[in-house]
Amino acid sequence: MWVYVNGVGVLGPGLPGWADSRAVLLSKVPHDSATMPDISGAFLPATERRRAGKNTRLAIEVAREAVAQAGISPHDVATVFASSSADTEVIHAICETLASEDRMVSPTRFHNSVHNAAAGYWSIAAGSRQPSTSLAYYDKSVAAGLLEAATQAAIEQIPVLLVVYETPYPEPLASVQPTCASFGAALLLSPTQTEASIAHLSIELAPHATPSPAFAGSLETLRQGNFAARILPLLRALASTEPALVMLEHVAAQGMQVECTPCR
Repeated sequence: MWVYVNGVGVLGPGLPGWADSRAVLLSKVPHDSATMPDISGAFLPATERRRAGKNTRLAIEVAREAVAQAGISPHDVATVFASSSADTEVIHAICETLASEDRMVSPTRFHNSVHNAAAGYWSIAAGSRQPSTSLAYYDKSVAAGLLEAATQAAIEQIPVLLVVYETPYPEPLASVQPTCASFGAALLLSPTQTEASIAHLSIELAPHATPSPAFAGSLETLRQGNFAARILPLLRALASTEPALVMLEHVAAQGMQVECTPCR
């Protein structure tokens, strides 16, 4: 199966958007892991921006960047949102409430706790009525999301926006599922090549696939410490001008092999 990448969004520690992150991903500029860019959520209408949590604003920001780079209207793209836990801070707050004597859950927190909350906020902000899928596959959510988004693009012959995102849990849940920092990324996938196309991806499930080379230092810490950051090897390939073969973790018996060929 193959698709084209027409736009990329990224936001995480030392990765303040695609244009400024390419040199970092290619190790041409040192990675500043101590600096987390602001997550403005400016794309959201004012009312939704006040209600949305950090996790949702992160997802919306990288989605907005990928769509803008592709030069396509946001209400014309189908979406796939992939996250192992969705809004971790809201889940923590609800668990605290349920563990207290006053077990009345805030309606705003409740509607932000559902796994497709980010997809719903995107639909409002983009004015989109296109199909949307929200999924979770624990530490394999990136591969599951890419497979779903690429399949939709290839079969339905429509542009599909893939958004992967994770934010840390507060304690005590952080001890059960530790996440080192917030990170999000988005890819605008297209079934056909356009003037905006960055690269061609050929995707297949491959047993005994060779793992992609590790990053150096803090980028590797981020990749290992945030499930959404497992997409970093693919982002590195997209940042390069050379063809690359990337392996993403999928299931125990199989990896996901992605052949990335630059279009320009």
